[in-house]
Amino acid sequence: MKIIISFLATTFLAAMTFAQEESASPAESTAPATEEKASATVQETPASKPAEATAPAAEKKAEAATSSKAAATAAEKKEATTSTSAKPATAAAAPSGKKMSVKEMEEKWEASVPSHDFSTVQGFVASDFVGVSSQGKFTDRASMLAEFKKDKDTYKSAKNEKLNVKAFGANVMVVTGRAREKGTSKDGKGFDRTFLFTDTWMLRGGQWQCVASHVTKIKG
Repeated sequence: MKIIISFLATTFLAAMTFAQEESASPAESTAPATEEKASATVQETPASKPAEATAPAAEKKAEAATSSKAAATAAEKKEATTSTSAKPATAAAAPSGKKMSVKEMEEKWEASVPSHDFSTVQGFVASDFVGVSSQGKFTDRASMLAEFKKDKDTYKSAKNEKLNVKAFGANVMVVTGRAREKGTSKDGKGFDRTFLFTDTWMLRGGQWQCVASHVTKIKG
């Protein structure tokens, strides 16, 4: 009887041991799966790197866009500055007030003879003026103005009867004409004089100046 009980006890213990070993095996088998899952997780981690790599690319793109915008702004400012700085130059080139034409100046010159308006003629004649006077003498600015200033005749009329104005380029005008003057000389004698003349004008600093003249007396 004891022998049977002992055999049964031994059989039971063996069965229990085998059961424990079977139940432990699945736990052990899960370890490799867990390790493989962990390994897979570790291997999948680099996949996130491209996402991280896109961050610098996005920053570079944003930086490039900012640089382009800054460059465009700078170009607009430069254009605005150039345009603004261009305006004073245009204003300075424009004449202040209405300037007389060469023909108008010739008319005013002859009209200043009866009134002995020295300042008008002085303003028309260039500093380097050269010419030939009605007395057949070579003259310069000083001698021509001196002759005009010493005139003491009394005039009834003085006017240009004919003027021909011809341009030689943008800065040179040549005027040919005939002037007629009537009046009484300083010794009381009447006169009726006619002159033919050629005047050369140059545009200097926005102002026309007479630089040369030739006058011939044909009557009176």
